Amino acid sequence: MYHVVEERFREAIRRFLSERYQLDVPVALERPPRIELGELATPVCFELARRLRRAPRQIAQEIAAEIGPIEAVARVEVAGGGYMNAFLDRGPFLSLALDLSRRLAAEPPAGASKVIVEHTSINPNKAAHIGHLRNAVLGDAFVRLEHFSGRRVQVQNYIDNTGVQVADVVLGFLRLEKKSADEVRRMAEEPRFDYYCWDLYARVTQFLEEDKQRLEMRAATLKAIEEGHGAEAEMAEIISTAILRCHLRTMDRLGIRYDLLARESDILRLKFWEAAFRLMVDRGVITRAESGKYAGCWIMALGEAPVEEGEEAEAKVIVRSNGTVTYVGKDIAYQMWKFGLLGLDFHYQPFFRYADGHTVWTTAAERGEPDAPEFGHAREVYNVIDSRQAYLQNVVAAALRGLGFEDAAAHSIHFSYEMVALTPRCAGELGYELSEEDAKRPYVEVSGRRGFGVKADDLLDKLEAAARAEVDQRHPEDHEVTRAQIAREIAIGALRYFLLKYTRNTVIAFDFHDALSFEGETGPYVQYAIVRARNIFRKLAEQDAGFPAGRLDSLVSAEARANLLSGADGDEYWQLLLLAASLGSQVGAAAASQEPAFVAKFAFQLAQSFNNFYHRHHILSEADLVKKAFLLQLTALVERQLVAALALLGIDSPDKM
Repeated sequence: MYHVVEERFREAIRRFLSERYQLDVPVALERPPRIELGELATPVCFELARRLRRAPRQIAQEIAAEIGPIEAVARVEVAGGGYMNAFLDRGPFLSLALDLSRRLAAEPPAGASKVIVEHTSINPNKAAHIGHLRNAVLGDAFVRLEHFSGRRVQVQNYIDNTGVQVADVVLGFLRLEKKSADEVRRMAEEPRFDYYCWDLYARVTQFLEEDKQRLEMRAATLKAIEEGHGAEAEMAEIISTAILRCHLRTMDRLGIRYDLLARESDILRLKFWEAAFRLMVDRGVITRAESGKYAGCWIMALGEAPVEEGEEAEAKVIVRSNGTVTYVGKDIAYQMWKFGLLGLDFHYQPFFRYADGHTVWTTAAERGEPDAPEFGHAREVYNVIDSRQAYLQNVVAAALRGLGFEDAAAHSIHFSYEMVALTPRCAGELGYELSEEDAKRPYVEVSGRRGFGVKADDLLDKLEAAARAEVDQRHPEDHEVTRAQIAREIAIGALRYFLLKYTRNTVIAFDFHDALSFEGETGPYVQYAIVRARNIFRKLAEQDAGFPAGRLDSLVSAEARANLLSGADGDEYWQLLLLAASLGSQVGAAAASQEPAFVAKFAFQLAQSFNNFYHRHHILSEADLVKKAFLLQLTALVERQLVAALALLGIDSPDKM
């Protein structure tokens, strides 16, 4: 709403500048620091003064006097040395806000270019943990922001089913457990197979550390898996597929879904890597080192800084001397495919179906479905990967540039984030023994390789149990199914909000108590504001069945709105209205900066402002029916905007708490 008027103001200025001065200049807009200075301001006249060689205030006065009417803008005034401040027409603005808040998200325009967002991408060798959840929740929230903004988004989840982590679990079953492929296949049918592999992976880590010569076993296992033969490859397929299904069930609990699961094994078997490799060799992007520490490896030179005599320039190994491809090599081929630059494609098969019928497809090396959707061929690609992978993401972009794909490199975006740790209190509650030194730290790092961390499903179970205890106490009369659903919505809301309220470059120290609190900047706090708003309408229906709650607009005339929004009380209402109407602006800023935290912050601020409004005004006992209807309009607007904001964060809004 606010952003709609913002665009009208910007477009009116641009049109005036084009017609009057034949100029096309960017029109930056700001929010004035105080409401008495208006709701919109622009310093564009200072830029115009340089071009037109006139005083900025004189230009501003000319534009303000002649720009003509702008819908929902009451007047434009000149301030200071040449600012133009716009004052919104409060009554019409409320009408616009109420109308737009009832509409759904924008639909992608015909012919809209495709955006690929790759997120989650957990190694399919053990249960998901809390660090994986930050990746998935961030990626999912960004996808929702892109959808809301009218972009055509495809969600992909990269499955590294031929990597070292899977090889380690295969090694564990073969060497430590002495299991056959058939035995592992039967074990994989158990619902907590991912938990079993979690513990086995930690045991293998210790096994390899005890004798470094055992690393040769890992290398041989990895090579067999990559080449797709023997018991190792068969077992890797069983393990990775079973654990992938576990991951999908875990993420489904959080409302996270995908369009395509891209399997690394198919990249290898369909010769994607060979095609990329040939192209990189032909164009000199990679070369084979004949001597030195990289001898026998195919490497990509990085940087042009000179080195001392006898030293080797910095390089990244793409193919190891034993012929196996590094992770980044396969990722280069995959990134090329995403942009439609490889000249090859996967086959596709349905893999998983959600309750509403949405199908997740998986890549296949053969026997694809003829009616599969089109995947790849993106204009822009966002890879949601933690900040520790920045170097490898830069290598991928450098490879694209070296191949001459400058546009693809420019649109390969690393959506980075920092790690998730645990507060010492949280680690203690989970049964981990901490040293005296660790207990004094602000956070304790997790390590999946060592089995130290919070499994995602354990975390969700614990959060749901805590929320359920609170709901049972507050609503013992409700049906058990209802109480379970409310508890689930509160738990998921608490977790998702906790993971999203921090900017991406912030290390998160997770704590159960902080996340589930009904007070402060938490998901339950925002959810409770929605419950309060809905309770007003529920009680209204119980107390006054004849009150036309569904026809509030007909009770409040344009003149009445203008009067109620003027004066001291009017400024209070106006502040709440203006904040509620700023959702679109916040979504735009969040999408542009890839920071869902902006929407989380907006939701909290709006919930906080509404709670203050709720305590100051006794809406249901208001004697003036017109004012009562007006206050109900504001309440309805806030409720819709809070629900929309939480939905963008992937959070449901329960009817009671």
